[in-house]
Amino acid sequence: MFPWPEVGESLSRIATPMPVIDEDRLAANIARAQAYMTAHDLAFRPHVKTHKIPAVAEAQLAAGAVGINCQKLTEAEVFSDAGFQDILITYNILGPARLVRLKALNDRVASLRVVADSAVTVAGLAAAFAGPKPLRVLIECDTGGGRVGVQSPEAALALAERIAAAPGLRFDGLLTYPAVGGAERVEAFLSAAMALLAANGIDCPIRSNGGSPDIWKAHLVPSATEHRAGTYVYNDRSMVRAGECTHGDLAMHVLATVVSRPTPVRAVLDAGSKALTSDLLGFPDHGEIEGLPGARIVSLSEEHGVVDLSACTAPLPEVGEMVRVIPNHTCVVSNLFDRMVFHRGGVVTRVEPVAARGTVW
Repeated sequence: MFPWPEVGESLSRIATPMPVIDEDRLAANIARAQAYMTAHDLAFRPHVKTHKIPAVAEAQLAAGAVGINCQKLTEAEVFSDAGFQDILITYNILGPARLVRLKALNDRVASLRVVADSAVTVAGLAAAFAGPKPLRVLIECDTGGGRVGVQSPEAALALAERIAAAPGLRFDGLLTYPAVGGAERVEAFLSAAMALLAANGIDCPIRSNGGSPDIWKAHLVPSATEHRAGTYVYNDRSMVRAGECTHGDLAMHVLATVVSRPTPVRAVLDAGSKALTSDLLGFPDHGEIEGLPGARIVSLSEEHGVVDLSACTAPLPEVGEMVRVIPNHTCVVSNLFDRMVFHRGGVVTRVEPVAARGTVW
């Protein structure tokens, strides 16, 4: 087993490729987001799929978050095992194998919520749950994101009536993950659905909005009671492009080493698709190399990242030189590594296991 870096060791001495997390930027990102939500009277529920690390989630709760958001059942199981007691799973859970485990999770977590957007999902949940502790269910609504969710406030009402009629379920509210810039559509949908629910005597205590790309615009949805966001905790290249953060707020970098300079204008990194996400998010390349303006990571194979240096305006890196890559999408990088190295001022402070890595069921 290759040795992990020791506390106090310089980042310049660690093996690459390796994602590294700046402790001070991480703490500042957590504090800034929580202060904003508190100022706007919004409950904040961080999405842990960005980091998948209980210690980071504990810092988010310590700052004032009301609970955590998980994306898959197995991810929630990991955080339950770590002691978290307020968990929302934002994914349709279907099939007997998952429902058996969901019921066991509900029995041991003080406050567990799931989502549904169809009668089929609700029927499966209703058949699996009975007894003294009902499962809390939010209806996922499509407010322009174009992914999952009921398509109208009327459909939300119909599904809420099904949930309310199931003895083992409890309708707990509405949830959405909107398109960027979609605050107006979210507010229109939520307010209309709330009016329909109220007219039919159905309480709607939670209205959960989400997204890091619009995190600082969460207050533009006054009907929402809580906001969910994940990427903000580390930030990434896409968040800089969206204007949601600056380069000084980037807590994650992927350290990589130049392993070849086969031509004067080509460098090859030891970070390929197994270290850098292939998720382009609209970018023409696979990450930004800090301090090398104009350099472009133009292709990835499994273990190599090919860099075009023809437009680079800085001194070109030599073989053996270490570089810092700003990933396009930090959440995917977290799921590629077993551990994350945290540092302060380039000195290792801790190494954390990515406890929920690979929890995709």
